[in-house]
Amino acid sequence: MDKDQKRRNKGNEKPQYQWILRVFFMSVALSAALSLLSETALEGAGILLAVLVLAVFILLGIGFDVVGVAVTAADERPFHSMAAHKEKGAAEALSLLRNASHVSSFCNDVVGDICGIVSGTTAAVIVTRLHQAFSINGLLLSVGFTALISGLTIGGKALGKNFAIQNSTGVVFAVAKVLHMFHRR
Repeated sequence: MDKDQKRRNKGNEKPQYQWILRVFFMSVALSAALSLLSETALEGAGILLAVLVLAVFILLGIGFDVVGVAVTAADERPFHSMAAHKEKGAAEALSLLRNASHVSSFCNDVVGDICGIVSGTTAAVIVTRLHQAFSINGLLLSVGFTALISGLTIGGKALGKNFAIQNSTGVVFAVAKVLHMFHRR
């Protein structure tokens, strides 16, 4: 890195520990909120509703993984043009891209990992209910369900990553438009 670049970046650097602390507290809060949501939805719910809750958490994890990958793969140039034409969401898209490492970390690591943990817990509830309802071998049921959920999650994320890379500009702009609606208020 040359002297000019170091001088330009000097005022923009934030201590890494601040980001680490922020991620830690966001993770704890989001994990508690999603666990509470899951527990509330599963309390007294039948097997079908529990499977629906599980599907929501798997899809949520895949969706946030797509956003995290798209933000790291997208190019800023189209959004500069959109911002010059005052398109709604362009400024938010530029902000997402300029903070790509943090956005990606939040989407892929924080939300993705929490959804994985909550979906595992939800799967355990489903396995227990299936075992109680149908007297199916608990070990086989647990292994089979875990394998199925892993396959759906990993396969979905693999498809999502490919989609995110191929359509990064569109994905980032769609997320930016949603963020713009919240920023307006």
